[in-house]
Amino acid sequence: MTIFPWQKKKEFFKPEEMQSIIDAIRLSERRTSGEVRVFVESRCRYVDAIDRAAEIFFRLEMERTDDRNAVLVYVAMKDRQLAVFGDENIHKKVGNEYWNNTVNKILSSFNRENYAMGLRQCVLDIGEALHYYFPYDNDTDKNELPDDIVFGR
Repeated sequence: MTIFPWQKKKEFFKPEEMQSIIDAIRLSERRTSGEVRVFVESRCRYVDAIDRAAEIFFRLEMERTDDRNAVLVYVAMKDRQLAVFGDENIHKKVGNEYWNNTVNKILSSFNRENYAMGLRQCVLDIGEALHYYFPYDNDTDKNELPDDIVFGR
């Protein structure tokens, strides 16, 4: 999915790498009521990537999940910036330290240029936290957000 459909989608990942990230999203969400999305673009025009992540989070209407436990993983590839933004209920459970540790883990993979692997592992780790605090309930849970990777400009 692209937010701006008239723009050509940039090829940041090989098809099998994209599928690996999408599979991680689906696997993570099978065990939780939480939702995970990945947004990738070339450049971050903001000084702080978390501000851009927040903007994208709300533009994608991720705050509309029933349990307010959605998480956005934001990456600006060329600017080498990233952020993880969690909605209010998951943030209350894990706090700033968890998000900072998650970003540091991704950075270690990115520093070895293992972008897809770093994103996949990040999504799986977030899925574990979501599972711990918001376990899946077969009677009430549904997939509230698409599982695809969203590409920006």
